[in-house]
This record gives sequence, C-alpha cells and structure tokens, in this order.
Amino acid sequence: MAAFPTRSDPAWKAWPPRLALLLLCSAYLQGGWIKAVDFGAAVAEMAHFGLAPAAPLAAATIALELGASVMVITGLWRWLGALALAGFTLMATFLANRFWEASGAERFALENAFFEHLGLVGAFVLVAWHDLFKRPHDD
Repeated sequence: MAAFPTRSDPAWKAWPPRLALLLLCSAYLQGGWIKAVDFGAAVAEMAHFGLAPAAPLAAATIALELGASVMVITGLWRWLGALALAGFTLMATFLANRFWEASGAERFALENAFFEHLGLVGAFVLVAWHDLFKRPHDD
C-alpha cells in the first residue's frame, strides 16, 4: 500500500473539494461562532448598521451563517446553503461596504472588501450550480 494516495484513489479526489468548501465557509463559521459567543456584540453590530429589531436579526444571522455553512460543507442541500450564503453576502456587502460614500484610505479599504465579497458571492453561486447540475457519476 502506498504512503500517499494516487490519482486513481477515491481519497485523492475527495479531500481537495472538501477542504475548499471548508475554506470557503470559514469566515461564516468563525463569524457565526463569534456572534453566538458574544451575542451582545452581534446585537450592537446590527444596531450599528441600522437594522431592527437587532436581537432577532442577530440570532437569524448566526443561524444562517452556521446552518448554511454546515449545509455547504456536508452536502446536505448544498445548493440551498450556498445560495443562502450568496444572498446574505450580497446584501451584507451593499450594507457594510459602501465605498461610494467614503473617501481616501477608508474608500480604498471598503472598495477592496466590496469586490472581495462579490467574489465570494460568485463562488457560492458556482457551488450551487455545480450541486444542482452535476452528473450522477461526478461523486
């Protein structure tokens, strides 16, 4: 038995996509966990962005970030979890990264964050697309 998997070994094909999905969801797992551990700060964040009622929205955000991430990583309705995170990220991006209202260094940072988050939206749409339209033998 070889020490490392070969390209024909199913384990070789399975771990890179699983790792990629974990990495794609890592910010949402971390964010959901931190919000759950410090719920007061999560509520304050909602209020900072003018969202009300802040506490229920913070709870819903935690549930979405953690629940949809688990769906994406495990494959249980992966397409739905990916689309939920795409929609959430798109809304949050327009709410929190309004670079067009800023100037100087703040504008630079917000604009970078805005387009990085659009990249995440695209990645989640691609995950959903792949999950919905994969061929039966792709697993």
